[in-house]
Amino acid sequence: MKLNIAVLPGDGIGPEIMQQGVAVMDAIAEKFHHQISYKEAICGADAIDKVGDPFPEDTFRICQEADAVLFAAVGDPRFDNDPTAKVRPEQGLLAMRKKLGLYANIRPVQTFKCLLHKSPLKDELIAGADFICIRELTGGMYFGEKYQDNDKAYDTNYYTRPEIERILIVGFEYARKRRHHLTVIDKANVLASSRLWRQIAKEMAPQYPDVTTDYMFVDNASMRMLVEPTFFDVMVTENTFGDILTDEGSCISGSMGLLPSASTGESTPVFEPVHGSWPQAKGQNIANPLAQILSVAMLFEYFDLKEEGALIRKAVDVSLVNNIRTPEIQVEGGAQYGTREVGAWIVDYIRNA
Repeated sequence: MKLNIAVLPGDGIGPEIMQQGVAVMDAIAEKFHHQISYKEAICGADAIDKVGDPFPEDTFRICQEADAVLFAAVGDPRFDNDPTAKVRPEQGLLAMRKKLGLYANIRPVQTFKCLLHKSPLKDELIAGADFICIRELTGGMYFGEKYQDNDKAYDTNYYTRPEIERILIVGFEYARKRRHHLTVIDKANVLASSRLWRQIAKEMAPQYPDVTTDYMFVDNASMRMLVEPTFFDVMVTENTFGDILTDEGSCISGSMGLLPSASTGESTPVFEPVHGSWPQAKGQNIANPLAQILSVAMLFEYFDLKEEGALIRKAVDVSLVNNIRTPEIQVEGGAQYGTREVGAWIVDYIRNA
């Protein structure tokens, strides 16, 4: 297969983990005889510094023309600590999602047996946890009408029926491919937008009689994720709730550095780790590249290259079992491995498999 990949390293640790993701992609291409070409583009704080725009038109064009986008991270403390900044790195990420029509964010949460002890939760609670959070990505408060002055501010949690229906379809279809259980998460006891979500979900559920559909308020869901994560199979929710819940899910796996994601919709799909740019670690060779590498696995699987994705996942599993790990998940007394060393080990495993 021939694939044209747009590569957006972004900010902070982004270029370091991206280097390992591309190396793994090249190793897979060599082993399975694929042809992959890359075009790198700027985004985030890096793009603001260079051209004043966190998602320039040239970057948008490169993404549009690609078969898929491999993205790393955006963010910089210069902007985080300045509430008056009019242009921010994260605006580039939101612009990419909106312009490419990427309304469905797919975030798997799973556990690794050898890393259960790294979670702050008890082993018996999280063992076997394996669920997907499907987050609506182009609506809600992130994109609704906004206002701010010195005395008041508001964000509008705006949703339309077509936006809700299309993301619910994604949720139901994923549930059909897995354990046939969908949880719709909202705040229908308080928010009008959530009541519309629940109304439409109840209208659609009879079209999927093979799927058990239940409904849960977001505060209850956030608690249930921590005390009984094995309850969930597929959850679907709106933009803001999904952002918060998926970050919470990282404590189940033991590290945000293990969680990949895919964003799909009307145009070029984007594959990225769920963690941020961790600027404090930039250039220190300590960032965990596994979420970026697992995002590459999701990219191959999107194009129905299941064997390729499975080999990447196996390489990651074996690396963890053999304690080839970056510092935040390494066992006490374990050997020291950095971003580059973990990536190189996985590349070697793929080549020799």
